[in-house]
Amino acid sequence: MKSKEVDPRIKALTGEVAEGKNARHIEDMINTALGFGRDRATIAEVKLMSRALREMRNAARIFARYNRVKKVAVFGSARTKPEQDEYKQAVAFGEKIVEHGYMLITGGGDGIMGAAQKGAGAEKSFGLNIRLPFEQAANETIHGDPKLINFNYFFTRKLNFAKETHAFALFPGGFGTHDEGFEILTLMQTGKMPIVPIVMIDRQNGHYWETWRRFITNDLLHNGLVSESDFNLIHITYDVDDAVRHINAFYRNFHSYRWVREKMVIRIHRPLTEESVQALNSRFDGMLAADRIEQTGALEEEIDDAHLHHMPRIVLTPHKRDFGKIRLLLNAINELPAKE
Repeated sequence: MKSKEVDPRIKALTGEVAEGKNARHIEDMINTALGFGRDRATIAEVKLMSRALREMRNAARIFARYNRVKKVAVFGSARTKPEQDEYKQAVAFGEKIVEHGYMLITGGGDGIMGAAQKGAGAEKSFGLNIRLPFEQAANETIHGDPKLINFNYFFTRKLNFAKETHAFALFPGGFGTHDEGFEILTLMQTGKMPIVPIVMIDRQNGHYWETWRRFITNDLLHNGLVSESDFNLIHITYDVDDAVRHINAFYRNFHSYRWVREKMVIRIHRPLTEESVQALNSRFDGMLAADRIEQTGALEEEIDDAHLHHMPRIVLTPHKRDFGKIRLLLNAINELPAKE
């Protein structure tokens, strides 16, 4: 069978549950799964792929009901105690972020995760729990809730954090917090996930994230291992209200973006004035690979995003090498005057 041909039996089976692009992708998944048999894959390989796909499907099913609601993920130590200032901040952050219409996602454990979940409440929370031999039982707020999703693999859990989250709040934590934080930064820096706010919250007079920033500056930036514009992707604060304001400011006018071949299509709630579009071209001309920044309606290629067709677009063709500068562009879109 040629690589582009699909077995009629697969087509018939897929046709019972899907159509259009969905059907073609499901056909491809089935054919890929059968490929493990043709390749004589080991039982360990097949078991891993099968379980990972089941985990991803289960998570997608649970999140689907809430896919129009923006969500904020909270990372931090599972060992933080209720009497610590960081714990109290996490409770306050959970309370305040849901007041602004967001839902909360945590790893489902205790410490910072349990504190943020306590503040947000179970109704507005998701828990992405990882099965570990120690330390990671679900916290009392999310325990037993249908939005508690259990994962066996870190990589499927991380994928769901990345694809479902519209902002990240990092509190002081251990290896896991840094692992998640660096992965999200890497994905944004390389354009492998959408740019969203990352706030790093520390207690008053704390030095946790400032020490981290000094390391990044002295040992990475000064040695040419990261770019200065990468710092545009993070916001360090000691104030929960400031963290919430920073997240809200990112969505003041900006809604989302997607790529149509080399073009970046930015959806906004309110059209910018002509003077604002001119200001964008003047300020960000150096990041354009071709053409100018234009304000348009929905492109033909966005037919699969029909629920967003009413939104105005800012369209540009940027160099895909400095996503920290793209964050500045999004900031400017939020700050420049829009039409009444």
